[in-house]
Amino acid sequence: METQHRVVVGDSRDLAELDDDAVELVVTSPPYPMIEMWDDVFAELDPAVGEALDAGAGQAAFDLMHETLAEVWAEVERVLVDGGIACVNVGDATRTVDGSFRVYQNHSRVVDDFEALGFDPLPELLWRKPSNSAAKFMGSGMLPPNAYVTLEHEYVLVFRNGGESRAFEPGATRRYEAAYFWEERNRWFSDVWADVKGEFQTLDGSELRDRSAAFPFEIPYRLINMYSAYGDTVLDPFWGTGTTSLAALVAGRDSVGYEREPAFASVFEDRVEDAPTLSRDVVQRRLADHREFVREERDAGGSFDYEADHYDFPVTTKQEQSIRLYAVDGVEADGDGYRAVHDPVGDGSA
Repeated sequence: METQHRVVVGDSRDLAELDDDAVELVVTSPPYPMIEMWDDVFAELDPAVGEALDAGAGQAAFDLMHETLAEVWAEVERVLVDGGIACVNVGDATRTVDGSFRVYQNHSRVVDDFEALGFDPLPELLWRKPSNSAAKFMGSGMLPPNAYVTLEHEYVLVFRNGGESRAFEPGATRRYEAAYFWEERNRWFSDVWADVKGEFQTLDGSELRDRSAAFPFEIPYRLINMYSAYGDTVLDPFWGTGTTSLAALVAGRDSVGYEREPAFASVFEDRVEDAPTLSRDVVQRRLADHREFVREERDAGGSFDYEADHYDFPVTTKQEQSIRLYAVDGVEADGDGYRAVHDPVGDGSA
């Protein structure tokens, strides 16, 4: 199996290089409005944002930032197939503007903007991120009533484009081979991910550090396996250091990323070199975890009715029988991106 991974340096408010209905899944983490590290980025895109912040008009700045993001969401609606899924990782912001402290609910505004475009919201996910401070209290500490809870979670908002689910031909091999294990489904489709931690990055150059806000590899990797099949294309309109593309590569899907900062492409080159090793580690971990699940179930007196077609272990449901995991055998530069070759892992007797 081969996959293609394109990197487009450009403004994602105009996904001009993508045709209508060009992608099956969107996984992204945009800059978060009202988080100070993104103020300059939003002000570059719309100078009125900077003017509102300078004037102490927090709500106006918040609205203008989301209007900028909404232009991207409109393009996402155009390029995403009917029934395709969009996953948006976003956190709320707390900030004092003009002497007034409050929370700016980014997740709620993103939901409103997607609904306005005709998307159907689906159940969302929460994941806990690491706190940068040993002191968790905000405000007056131990004295009521002016203390505030800390924001230690982010949202993965999930939307379906249009009212109908995607259709596949009966018995579609690429869909059944992309199945996940029963115990993975129970963990991945829980509405709270307590086992995923935040990710910090070391990047060369202060400007790159200022513009980087990577989310953990595990998040896009899970989402890609949950909401796409082999042969699908995954889009990230806020590509950054390419975590979504890396996850798509490891998961055996095609990908397209849009990024305004050309320097990030060189960062991704280093990550691509490690893709074969990362891919095999991820696949072997999933297989080992399933074997451990089987052992525990049998030790507890359980039994299984189905055997996997490509592996030497049983599975819980008939839908899992055709599951086949692929690992990256090699990656090479190809035009404005990369081409990867994938081999099935454990074919026949693993």
